[in-house]
Amino acid sequence: MGTKIIQITAAKGPSECAWVVAKILKIFLKELIEANIEYTVLHKVNGIENGTVQSVTVELKGKLLSDFLKNWLGSIQWIGTSTFRKYHKRKNWFIGCYELNQHKEKTINENDIQFQAIRSSGAGGQHVNKVSSAVRAKHIPTGVQVLVSDGRSQHQNKKTAIQRLKEKIADHNIGQLKESVKNEWENHLSLERGNPTRTFTGSDFKQQKKLKSFKTKRNQLKTDLRKQLE
Repeated sequence: MGTKIIQITAAKGPSECAWVVAKILKIFLKELIEANIEYTVLHKVNGIENGTVQSVTVELKGKLLSDFLKNWLGSIQWIGTSTFRKYHKRKNWFIGCYELNQHKEKTINENDIQFQAIRSSGAGGQHVNKVSSAVRAKHIPTGVQVLVSDGRSQHQNKKTAIQRLKEKIADHNIGQLKESVKNEWENHLSLERGNPTRTFTGSDFKQQKKLKSFKTKRNQLKTDLRKQLE
């Protein structure tokens, strides 16, 4: 099972483009579900207008991701009338769909964990634990550490410390990924407006099939050839 990070963005486009991102996101997620691809929305920046999304980043997990994304990566065109400026002359709006570089996740290797036994102190009386059963565990590569004193034995606390470190490292990885996404967003502020990967039209976002455009071009070539022969 592969993993990819995808960003759909309006870049520096106006509110109309951010509105298109919101609409395309719904279509994108629907197709992911149909293709049995798991997804997690990692980061989303809403647009200025209600119902708009300036940028969204999604983590995909599944098989044949590259094949699925062939129909998505690149510029995406929407042909329609502005939803915010009724008399605006522009009819073609572009957004971008990109694959982001993945942040390398930190994994737990017990050889990278430093353990320190600490004397526990109870609330007093005969139940005070006077042995060194508490454990401080530190993951050296990341500096993440935990202190565990729940169990009655050092061995039990050590096992719990490893598990809690794993949970903290997982949170650390997500935090690093989100930060990476914010930084990479700046790299995709310019969009290629020619040769869109997909084209949608109208308020219902019907997709224009490329077969139609190929047929139109073929008919145009036939017409041009016939004129040359006349």
